[in-house]
Amino acid sequence: MTLYYSLVFALLMGEMGMFMLLILPLPFNAKRRIFTFISESPLVAKVQYWMKITFVFILILFIDSVNRVYRVQVELMAAHDQTVKGNAAVVMGAERLEVQARKFYSQRNMYLCGFTLFLSLILNRTYVMILEVMRLEDKVRAYEGTNKNTKQSEKLAVAGKPGELAALKEKLEKKDQDLQNLKKQAEQLHKAYDELSDKYAATQIDGEGRKSK
Repeated sequence: MTLYYSLVFALLMGEMGMFMLLILPLPFNAKRRIFTFISESPLVAKVQYWMKITFVFILILFIDSVNRVYRVQVELMAAHDQTVKGNAAVVMGAERLEVQARKFYSQRNMYLCGFTLFLSLILNRTYVMILEVMRLEDKVRAYEGTNKNTKQSEKLAVAGKPGELAALKEKLEKKDQDLQNLKKQAEQLHKAYDELSDKYAATQIDGEGRKSK
């Protein structure tokens, strides 16, 4: 394996290690610190810039390896046609072994570069998805009022502030309790009104009876 393909193989191993680190079940706070460092560090930004350039060269190697595989395959097909026609001596011995070896190395290089490029896309997409999930988790914690950084004053703020949902729930529970109390008072008042109406009706009947006598 040549030097540049050895470097591609080392990069593939590094990508596999990075992918394993990304999917480790770390605590939320630790994961947030790590991803915040990756997102804000200027050193990481420079590494990502040079990695993009490196992947451009790997793409060129991938295209070259695909071209080599195609040429070797065409050569083998031509050799097979000559064998069928009776010119077996052309493709016998060391020449056939040399063509098979070139085919093997070309396919190996093609798979190596292809898997490296494909894994880089997976890493980038996984990184973006984890950042999005962490952002949504922060938003959910803030709106549920479970974020430690959310102050009590923020819970009583205007719409859209963190902790507003928890404050609204508390207000709604108080309103429900007040409504239940008002319903009980209304029932008591209605009952007292009925009693007074009955007493008034009874006094009117007694008065009419006395007048008739």
